[in-house]
Parts: sequence; C-alpha cells; structure tokens
Amino acid sequence: MGKVLCFGELLLRLPPANGGEWLRTHHLPVFVGGAELNVATALATWLMPVKYCTALPDNIITKDIIAYLESKQIDTSPIILSGERIGLYYLKEGADMKSHENVFDRKYSSFSTLATGVVPWNDILQDVDWFHFSAIAPAVSEQAAALCLEAVQEAAKRNITISIDLNFRSLLWKYGKQPIEVMPQLVKYCNVLMGNIWAAETLLGIPVDVNTIAAATQEAYLAHASITANALFDAYSNCTVVANTFRFDADASSIRYYAALNTKGTQVVSPLFTTDAIVDKVGSGDCFMAGLIYGLQSKHDLQEVISFAAAAAYAKLHEKGDATQNTVAYIQQVKALFDKNNS
Repeated sequence: MGKVLCFGELLLRLPPANGGEWLRTHHLPVFVGGAELNVATALATWLMPVKYCTALPDNIITKDIIAYLESKQIDTSPIILSGERIGLYYLKEGADMKSHENVFDRKYSSFSTLATGVVPWNDILQDVDWFHFSAIAPAVSEQAAALCLEAVQEAAKRNITISIDLNFRSLLWKYGKQPIEVMPQLVKYCNVLMGNIWAAETLLGIPVDVNTIAAATQEAYLAHASITANALFDAYSNCTVVANTFRFDADASSIRYYAALNTKGTQVVSPLFTTDAIVDKVGSGDCFMAGLIYGLQSKHDLQEVISFAAAAAYAKLHEKGDATQNTVAYIQQVKALFDKNNS
C-alpha cells in the first residue's frame, strides 16, 4: 500500500474562553489543525502511512510544528518552506466551524501565496497512491486555487486516487470568484467525493430538491443523497464514490448524525448516532473523511466503510482539539454499540 498525501493549509486554532476570560487569565490554548491535516493526523493514528504537504514560513515556530507532526508519525518531507506567516483562526471550544463567531486570520499566509511551478510533485508523489484535499484549499486565494488544479492534474497523470471534502466556508471565497467558477474544474479529476447535499448545490450547482426533502425525515434525506450522488456521477465521469453526511443539531449539545455512501446503483447507510454531550465539533467532518479513506484504502466492504467513518466522526465530537486521537479499536467499539442500538 502506498501513502496517502493530504494537501492543504495548516492552521493554528486559538480558542478564547467565554466572556473575555482568556484576557484576564493570560491563557489561550493552541491547537494545530486545518482540514487536510486533521485527516492526516487521524490516518497516522490508525497506522496508515501518510504524508502532508503545505507551505509554512521558515522560522522557529514552523520547526516546532514540524517536530510535533513527526511525533504523530506524519511524513512532513513535502512541506514547502516559503512565505511569511502561518494561518490562524479563533473559535471557542464546542462551537461549530460555520459559526458567526469563527474569526479567520489567514490572509497572505504561506499557503495562500504559494505559486504554481514550485512544488516538486515528482518527488512528493512517487510513493503515493491516494491524494486528498478539501474545498477549503481553493477558497483561500486565487493562487491556492491554481495550485490545487496543478496538484490534481499531477496526481491524475499518475493514476493516483483523488478524494475531496466538499466543505463550504462562507467566511472564505473573498478573492472575486464564486465556488461554482472554481470547483467543477477541480472535481472533474476526483474519484471520491464527500460532503452533503447542500454543499453539492453551493459548490457544484447540483440542485437540492426542496420537495424531496420537505418531509425532513431520514428516509427523505437518504433518498436525496442518492439523487445528488447520481447527478455527480453523471456530471463527473471519474467519480465512483459519493458520501453524504447528515448532522442535525437540536440545540447546542444535542446531535443526530448519520451518513450514506453511494456507488453507481448502490447505497449503504450508517447507523444513527445520537448524543447529548459534545466536547468539540471541530474536526468531526475531517474525521469522517479520514474514516472513508481508511476503509476504502483497506478494501473493506462498503457497509463497514460508511459505518466506521460515521462512528469516527461521532466519536470525535467527544474529544477536545481539532484532530482525533481515538484508536481504530475504540471507534469499532462505538460502532458496535450503535449497530446494536439500531438493530
């Protein structure tokens, strides 16, 4: 088995305590994250060989970060040392990435200013058979979007499986182009798509049929997942797998979560996961994506793939920080519990 290469922007998350308490205590924790790095961290935790490619400035902070990533068994050799700053964001623990309280501070970051023609793809991709990125990467800047296109073209030339997380961040896409102007030319190279029916509409123009989901039931949403997946299969000939997640927050601490995986003509569905106790919502979707890659790379049957990925995402809700440290064995225990509850 070759390595998985995760490509995107590394971010440092600074979670301020409520009510300005962080100012009074002079204390602000730091979590290392970013969508693609969270995937890489999960895969490394699950003992899958993984590399990570980003751009970071050549300074002592970067040296500390690289040493930290290497301690997680992530191959950092593809990291490009360039530019002047590391991207930051500020989000309270327990809050959602889509929250209006999320504050990005990543303009002119090393990744957003990395030019095409700089990354040594021949060296980086030589031992890789899976390439992963997310829709956040091309949302950062026009240069980053061009770099993503270069990356998927280089991976496709080598017959590397390409996956994308269709995550949408309304706080990004500020450089004069809408997602629909950028994303289709990237997705046409992708084999595995993960997201939800609303992201597919926003990023790729695959419409959500409000009449189909008017009932707001699990059955209606799953039916629409198949409609969206089939539209993606028709629009993108390289696409063979589509995964849709559904997370409904009844309130700040109550969640219903399930997911569907579609191939052409087939749909499998995860158990329904519920919880009234949430520690941190950040990274749950990334953990699902990692579970998807883990299962597909390991040649697991499709039911096992979707159930493990959903269980991993659910379990991440109960961890502090951006990336999971849950083991495969623990996630299997969580999956078995909800398999029993749903039987």
